Parts: sequence; structure tokens; C-alpha cells
Amino acid sequence: MKIYKLSLIAIIILGTIFIGMSNPMKALYKNSASIITGLNIDTKDDKNNGKDEKDSKLDEKKEKYLICIDPGHQSKGDWKTEQVAPGSPYQKARVSSGTVGISTKKPEYILNLEASKVLKHILVSKGFEVVMTRESNDVNISNLERATFANEKNANMVIRIHADGSDDTSITGSSILIPSQKGQYTAPIFEASYECANLVKSKMDESGIKVNGIFERDDLTGFNWSKVPVVLVEMGFMSNYNEDQMMSNPDYQRKMMQSIADGVEEYFQVK
Repeated sequence: MKIYKLSLIAIIILGTIFIGMSNPMKALYKNSASIITGLNIDTKDDKNNGKDEKDSKLDEKKEKYLICIDPGHQSKGDWKTEQVAPGSPYQKARVSSGTVGISTKKPEYILNLEASKVLKHILVSKGFEVVMTRESNDVNISNLERATFANEKNANMVIRIHADGSDDTSITGSSILIPSQKGQYTAPIFEASYECANLVKSKMDESGIKVNGIFERDDLTGFNWSKVPVVLVEMGFMSNYNEDQMMSNPDYQRKMMQSIADGVEEYFQVK
């Protein structure tokens, strides 16, 4: 009986101590149980629950970024014309079939899609959502339609993949094209496009890939119709024997696409 009274007094004292805590009844119950039964009530679950709640809220704040990849060209060019820009009187071919490798004899549209699929895989592995304007060569999608596709998908960035060609077979190196700062239609997306392009260039430089520079353009249909920041990467010159072979090498192709993906990732980290 004496023991019972002592336990009761201890419970009352503990109850007084824990008043004002976030959950006094729960604390009182746990400490009372410890005294009366000798059980050790672990509060670890409560701590974990709090941590899980916090992690859950952090996850909710993470934004999923959508990248649209546009593998340039297609198996057959479409020489019908379309407006170069909204309301423009000037017309350009809807889409061309691109160049051909001097060594590999591979058409540019095939190379572009090969590289784009590698880029997609890397971006998805980084946690990005990815859509592509095309995933086969047998399509007919104009440059205007490609830009509109990204706009309608509410993409956060467009990466266009191309390869170059020249009558001078000695010219080598990749180039990065972005919408013009002074262009009537491209000015609104210039800054974000430039920031991303600059980070992509840095990553390519670090990987030892020759980059001829970042060039502004206001004459590209795919830029003028885009409401989304856009970076166009010319991977290199298919008109150069060595560079043509290099761009079809899986290891080099992956290195270049990894550099592009790393640049895109850094852009959204510092955005």
C-alpha cells in the first residue's frame, strides 16, 4: 500500500513537471509507465515521425524540371515554307534533312537522334522529366512545330542537338547557338538561354571538348517561335574526317552529352 502511495505521489509530481509541454498527457503516461512497471518507453518513433514530416515537406518543395530535347532534322526534308517568326512576312523551309558524314556517310538526322537518346538517359538519371520532339527518324515535324511543342508542354528548357557541315573540311569544333539578345522575338528568352549555354560550355571545356563559342541568332525559326529558353548545340563538323568519326564514337558521344546534361543541371541548381 505504501509503495502504491509513493508511486501515486511520484505520478502527481511528474504531471506537474510536464505541464506546459507540447503533449503533457503523453509525456506523463510514458514516465508514469516507467515508474510503475519499469518499462522503458522509447521516444525514437516520435523523433522519426518528426523527421519524416520534415523530409516530406522538403520533397514537396522540390520542383520537377521538364527538359525538351529536339533532335535536329528528320529523314526527309520538307521544303514547303513556314513563317520565320510570328507575324513575319519572311518564310523558310519547314525543315531540312541536314548534312552527311564525310567518313561515316551517316546522315545528320541519325546522329542527332542517337546523341539525343543518350542525353535523355543522362537527364532522366539526374531526376529531370524529359520529352522529345521526335524519337524516330520517319517523321515530318517542322521547326515551328517543334518550338510550339515545347511551349505547349510548358518545358523549362529546350536543348536542340545538331551537327555542322562546311565546304572547308579542316574546320572542327562544336558551337553553341542561343536566341539573340536584340531579336524582336528572342529577347525575352535570351538571358536564361545564355546562362544555361555558358554553363554547358564550361562543362564541355572541362571535358576537353573544343567549343568555338556561343553565338546569338535571330534568324532561326525554332528560336523565334519559342517561349522557352533554348540552347542549340552543334556537336561538331561532319565535314571533317576525324570529327565525323569521333561524333559517332559511343564514348565521345556520351562524354559530350554528359557535359551538356551537367551544364543543364547546374543551371537549375543556381537558378
